[in-house]
Amino acid sequence: MTSQEAQIHLKRENAQLKQRVSELSEFIENASMPLHWVNGDGIIIWANKAELDLLGYTKEEYIGASIYDFHSDQDKITAILHMLANNEKVNDYPATLKCKNGSFKHVIINSSALMKGGEFVHSMCFTKDITESLIAEKRRASLTAMLAEKEERLRLALATTELGTWDWDSNGEIVQLSDRSRQILGLKSDEEFANVLLDLVYPDDRTYVFQQVKQRSDSNSDGHFEFTCRIIKKGSNSLIWIKVQGAAYFSNAQKSRRIIGTIMDITDQKKAIAKSAELVAIIDSSYDAIIGKTLEGIITSWNKAAENLFGYTAEEIIGRSILTLIPKDRQQEEDYILGRMRQGNSIKHFETIRRTKTGKLIDLSLTISPIKNDAGEIIGVSKIARDITEKKQEERRKNAFISMASHELKTPLTTILLSAQVMQQHKETFGQPGATLGAKIESQVKKMMTMIQDFLSMAEVEGGTLRLHKSSFKLEALIQECINDLHPTGSNHPIVNNCDPSITIFADRNKMGQVLTNLLSNAVKYSPTGGTITTGCIISGEKVKIYVQDEGLGIDKKHQKKLFKPFYRVDNLNTTNISGFGIGLYLVAEILRCHDTQIELDSTKGKGSTFYFELPIDSPAPESKTLFTMDNSSFISKGLARK
Repeated sequence: MTSQEAQIHLKRENAQLKQRVSELSEFIENASMPLHWVNGDGIIIWANKAELDLLGYTKEEYIGASIYDFHSDQDKITAILHMLANNEKVNDYPATLKCKNGSFKHVIINSSALMKGGEFVHSMCFTKDITESLIAEKRRASLTAMLAEKEERLRLALATTELGTWDWDSNGEIVQLSDRSRQILGLKSDEEFANVLLDLVYPDDRTYVFQQVKQRSDSNSDGHFEFTCRIIKKGSNSLIWIKVQGAAYFSNAQKSRRIIGTIMDITDQKKAIAKSAELVAIIDSSYDAIIGKTLEGIITSWNKAAENLFGYTAEEIIGRSILTLIPKDRQQEEDYILGRMRQGNSIKHFETIRRTKTGKLIDLSLTISPIKNDAGEIIGVSKIARDITEKKQEERRKNAFISMASHELKTPLTTILLSAQVMQQHKETFGQPGATLGAKIESQVKKMMTMIQDFLSMAEVEGGTLRLHKSSFKLEALIQECINDLHPTGSNHPIVNNCDPSITIFADRNKMGQVLTNLLSNAVKYSPTGGTITTGCIISGEKVKIYVQDEGLGIDKKHQKKLFKPFYRVDNLNTTNISGFGIGLYLVAEILRCHDTQIELDSTKGKGSTFYFELPIDSPAPESKTLFTMDNSSFISKGLARK
């Protein structure tokens, strides 16, 4: 080849090479993959159209600027440039780039370095936009987390409601069971054949359950179902009630695919319903009025007996205030009742008066109790009302008769008493035998008059007519009068009065005399073998504690709380020959209650008893004085200094 030919060939090759470089440059410039070069100073020296389009900049805005201006994480771009300067390849390096419009693009960068003579010239970077895939991944992760949260909520909800779950592919034979379902059915495996589950159904319910399952399995449409049945629990062979709920889902060919549902043990609910029905029947058939109300006094339930008693139907009275039935002068009772209920206390045999629909007033005995829910919270009030109008009328007639008879008996007894006293005072006329007989007559007449007074007082207590006539009087003088009136025979029962003569109290003198007479009389009666009877007082602050102590039989603890009820007597071999009606201590308790105090008892069987109570002092007492010594109580040789 001549020199001229060689030059022509070289020119042709150069032209072809330029053409290829031009085509390659055009290809890179318009490639869909974003590309850019960065020199050793971090300045962008070239970028293709895809790179500019990705971030939204013009060539003038992007080329010549620092690469740091476009990276949101400066540490990352520093790390990338450091790797390239050391001629290390950058593979799939995540980064975040700033767009011109203020948004961000999430990218991964692949880059290598162009080196000349061991010196870094510029990078050759490929930028892949992964923003949409990253957002999709975040959305998928968020949905996965949300699904997991909902699954956990569903699991917790199922655990809370005691629901078991099951899943049956009706084209197959296997039913998948949750742990709770296995517990309810008494099974060990979480997979069971459908026919095994049907065999657990109680024989009388099997046909019904089979029809329900077959209907769902054969149906060609979606739908929910629910039924209850009895099963014989595997292992324990116990009979329980279950509630089954579910839904069927079908394929596009309308062929049954899956039946999914829940199972719940409702045995307790069934028992509660049966118990509730039984209670409703009892309430409806009760002869006593049974009323339910809220803690605000609003009536919520009303049985047939309440309708017969008060005259209101359930439709008329439910939703109205209980004050509808209470006379105006007794409406403060409701505040007391509701207060007790809110504290969780019951009220038994509360006797009061209520008003019927016609305005008639009737006597009632109320038993009232708080209604509590399963958590023990008080949610309402139950009231049982028994009509005691006839009983009260009978009591009034009885009390009227007792009062009349007692007054009629007093006149002849007074005459007999005076005659007995005359026989004692005129021995010269009646002789010693007559005087002795008169003394015996006087003693017995006084016992009769005391008994008559007790009956009168009891009639007043039960009739609500007991009245007090308070005055100031010397306590010691009253005690001595009671001792003198009692006049015990013989020396088996010496009575010691250890009361300070200066103590004055403010009370009903006659009623206090009745209290002391009963206590002293009981001390004598229940000390059949004798012993000293001591009465006295202890001053404490502004009050005086009055006591009567004996060395008699004592009282067993099981009898002590009942001792102050009317007609209650301690019956045992030691008391069979002791006379009495069992009303004396009841009257003592009631009279003291009217004086705003109460009777107390300290007793040990076989060692004696001490009855005591407190009353306010009406005038100052001495600074200190030892008034008594007792061996059978907690009051032993006490100094009575005012405290």
